[in-house]
Amino acid sequence: MSSTQIAAWVVGAVLVFWAVGAYNRLVSLRNDIAGAFALVEAQIQHRHTLLQRWLDALQPLLEHSPQPVDALQAACGQLQAACDAVRARPSAARPAASLRLAEETLAAARMRLNAELPAKPELLAGLAVAVLGEDLAAADSTLGFARRQFNEATQNYNDAIDQFPTWVIAGLFQFRGAGTL
Repeated sequence: MSSTQIAAWVVGAVLVFWAVGAYNRLVSLRNDIAGAFALVEAQIQHRHTLLQRWLDALQPLLEHSPQPVDALQAACGQLQAACDAVRARPSAARPAASLRLAEETLAAARMRLNAELPAKPELLAGLAVAVLGEDLAAADSTLGFARRQFNEATQNYNDAIDQFPTWVIAGLFQFRGAGTL
């Protein structure tokens, strides 16, 4: 073997090892997105349970106007469906956008329902609605933290896909950019 052939083999081996390392890094970053989404999903489920308890506690006060309650329950259903879609493919951009839209719909429905509540605090306190409201606020805060972790994992993955020369491997193995929440 000549020195030219040895150099070619060494360069080829370095390129193969680099390509395997780049591929493994992209897979690891994509798996980080899935792990971060598991935390988001757990927080969404916890908040959903709290929302159902909150609605049950508010039921006597909202008998005269069922539309905001129905809207909130429909928004919860939409959020659950969007969450299922993201669980199937956490690094896909479209399901993440759908989940983000479902979150906005739920927030708007909650605001409309809050506007329907009577302005008498003694009625709300008697039903322990205030405590559930505080629990919901805490759940929203925790969900926001989990969402930030998910978005950070997504940004790390998207940055890795855009880096040269890793984008060559990403294109070759069809790694696509991930969507944020």
